[in-house]
Amino acid sequence: MRFVPLIPSSFDPAPWLALGPVALHWDGSLHDQWPQAVRRGLAIHAIHLSGEAPVEEALEVLRHGLGADFLVIPLRRPETRESGFRILGQLETLLEATSGRGVKLALHLEAGSEAAVLELLRQAHAEAVGYCWHPGIVDAELLADRLWCAVCGPEADLRMLQALGYRWDMAIAATDPEAFRAQAGALQAVHPPVLFPAELPSTMLGRPVVPDDSLIFGRHLNREGERA
Repeated sequence: MRFVPLIPSSFDPAPWLALGPVALHWDGSLHDQWPQAVRRGLAIHAIHLSGEAPVEEALEVLRHGLGADFLVIPLRRPETRESGFRILGQLETLLEATSGRGVKLALHLEAGSEAAVLELLRQAHAEAVGYCWHPGIVDAELLADRLWCAVCGPEADLRMLQALGYRWDMAIAATDPEAFRAQAGALQAVHPPVLFPAELPSTMLGRPVVPDDSLIFGRHLNREGERA
């Protein structure tokens, strides 16, 4: 699990360059040095929107061409049929806007809304989105096969994710590089990386993870050498 700082988009990127990949929280404006930092090789893992006007915010973010892997969209529980239709309409617009840009949509679900949102998306055959884990998620196993990114606080308990084998980026809201280093170091000490789930999903019971001795990487290269 790699911990990355989640920085307000209006902040100057200069103090964060030495930390490697970052995530941005869109706060309505972008510091003019971010595009240059990206051109110099700084990777932006995800951009988290505020969610007040997701389509408008997303279009503004995409206009800057920051090359993020994920666009994270806050999503409330669909309380009514109309709100469900509105969510689906927004997602359709966002999928069209991001098509061909190399960025994927990850939904930051309202706490406890996992089952309701998944059912809505299932009915609409909207499988082209993933999810951003956060500490309010009640049942992470429902989202396990499409957890693309995650965000937490310095006191978060990440054992739920470790049990599922999650090992990608974990963003921590940050405004000071040194404070972030301390928080990330403390979390890494408590939650070391994992290679496999602590417990396999019920669909995999009886199927232990074992190496395949018949797999030899680079075998085709040896054949090339023999022919030469």
